[in-house]
Amino acid sequence: MADRKRCRWPGGDPLYCSYHDAEWGVPEYDSRALYEKLVLDGFQAGLSWITILRKRENFRKAFHRFEPDKIARYGARDIERLLENDGIIRSRAKIEAAIRGARLWLEIEEKEPGGFTELIWKHVDGKPMVNRFKGDGDIPAQTEMSQGLAKELKQRGFNFCGPVIVYAFAQAIGMVNDHVVTCFRHAECTRLAKTRH
Repeated sequence: MADRKRCRWPGGDPLYCSYHDAEWGVPEYDSRALYEKLVLDGFQAGLSWITILRKRENFRKAFHRFEPDKIARYGARDIERLLENDGIIRSRAKIEAAIRGARLWLEIEEKEPGGFTELIWKHVDGKPMVNRFKGDGDIPAQTEMSQGLAKELKQRGFNFCGPVIVYAFAQAIGMVNDHVVTCFRHAECTRLAKTRH
């Protein structure tokens, strides 16, 4: 809604506003969805999020709806197929990181209690951190939490997951509520943070 006050970063772009209003900051606990969001944030490295958002459906088609068990089996032919797809970001390093990430995800899901969801959410003790920033300039690019999560992901073999990317990921999946306090979504996401089933 145009009359609602929201964070400044989506500007007037309808796609960006829709993402801000419906997705950003909503706590996500589904392990497959977490893998997808981490991969997309990795593809964002060096680019703007709106670039990725505009290509998200292309990414989903190209990467088998981000089903890790399918992506884990990708080989050289799949890499070449993806490198020829101009609907996505054609970076060999990022494509290979997504495949490696799928294999690591499967291993974590299979061997560790709570799987990938627990690996991510334990860094905030399983519940979202609610910040109360007044303006965009108050929001950090990284925190001690994102440094710790980035370090663990890297130690496990994930790529394109430095502390800045990981903090953007944490904001997107609602590990932290970084909607500014004047934004209508701040209160809504705060309520959602209390409703994990």
